[in-house]
Amino acid sequence: MSKTGLPAVVIDNGTGYTKMGFAGNCEPNFIIPSVIGVKEAPKAGGPAPTPGKAAGSSTQSAGAKGSKTTIDDLDFFIGDEANANSSVYACKNPIKHGQVEDWTLMEQFWEHCIFKYLRSEPEDHYFLLTEPPLNAPENREYTAEIMFETFNVPGLYIAVQAVLALAASWTSKQVTQKTLTGTVIDSGDGVTHVIPVAEGYVIGSCIKHIPIAGRDITAFVQQLMRDREGARIPAAQSFEVAKRVKETYSYVCPDMVKEYLKYDTQADKCIKLYEGIESVSKRPFTCDVGYERFLGPEIFFNPEIYSSDFLTPLPKVVDDTIQNCPIDTRRPLYKNIVLSGGSTMFKDFGRRLQRDIKRAVDTRIKISEELSGGKIKARAVDVNVITHHMQRYAVWFGGSMLASTSEFYNVCHTKQNYDEYGPSICRHNPVFGAVAV
Repeated sequence: MSKTGLPAVVIDNGTGYTKMGFAGNCEPNFIIPSVIGVKEAPKAGGPAPTPGKAAGSSTQSAGAKGSKTTIDDLDFFIGDEANANSSVYACKNPIKHGQVEDWTLMEQFWEHCIFKYLRSEPEDHYFLLTEPPLNAPENREYTAEIMFETFNVPGLYIAVQAVLALAASWTSKQVTQKTLTGTVIDSGDGVTHVIPVAEGYVIGSCIKHIPIAGRDITAFVQQLMRDREGARIPAAQSFEVAKRVKETYSYVCPDMVKEYLKYDTQADKCIKLYEGIESVSKRPFTCDVGYERFLGPEIFFNPEIYSSDFLTPLPKVVDDTIQNCPIDTRRPLYKNIVLSGGSTMFKDFGRRLQRDIKRAVDTRIKISEELSGGKIKARAVDVNVITHHMQRYAVWFGGSMLASTSEFYNVCHTKQNYDEYGPSICRHNPVFGAVAV
């Protein structure tokens, strides 16, 4: 344990949402959009500042919800508050495609996370932060500088998201052996990664990146509903309605053609009714939810229905990723395919993925046997896609599990080491051994 006896703070910063809480908890204490609302000084040729207020004035504009008079550096909102004040503040995303793009905004974001939401003193807690695969070592150094210099934390560990997702899968009944070897399919709001991990180490050369994720599914559902419903959905709310429809009604079907026939013959059972309220006039409105229920998640398996930029189905990407790995790791990688992130939560997603990968593997084995003239008889490959109830917050939950063990405090980089050697110590983070949870 830390000297204070307080649990470690676990923060998982994602493109769409940030999950934060304390080690040992089953769920994050707070889940907020990864958005920060900041004041921007008027640019040349832009609108003049409000009468009676100088540009860059230290007082907030009237209308900022929950605001008080503050100095400029503290004049910002994060998460839902930033979205609520979007008419007065410029909403920005410090993280894009999993990578931090603006470190000044990121530092401000962490400041509110620690002090305003978690209400903790950073000097009393060890910290576990997450990073995407193939994160640049310089990014780890920037993170270490902010955490040790600005927040003066006693210890820091930067964990790869895929390893934490593997640890979170141990809660599933399908897992009989707690291992850090497996293939992680991490699909969030902004990006999808297929990451092979062997004994806790990411096989970096074999990682595949897919430019299809939750935001693309929402945009596709929005497009389908707009084409069909037209004026029935308020234009300003169409994206939010599409997001709600995606999260509430979508599922993965085994066969797209058969599903179309099912909707045509049993429309009363399949087509749902969405009810909403217009944000401006407060009038209720309704719209039908039809084919987009299964067509939204279908872009993972038939991406050509959404865009011509990327045409490789997710099962093919997973199969190619494992085939590129060292031959002695392939069987355990097929046997332990772990889902992580909100965009893998669709009903029957894991079942469809397992079926398609198994077909590809069995076809390859059959062809190799035919080419050998029957001389080689291959042993069947187990393909197992693991789903579990912590899937949506798998990365955060894995971090919570590992940060609550005594080994976590042994592998953390300490403030003492940082002061002696500098931020380069965080370029490498030791991998947890066989952790008994």
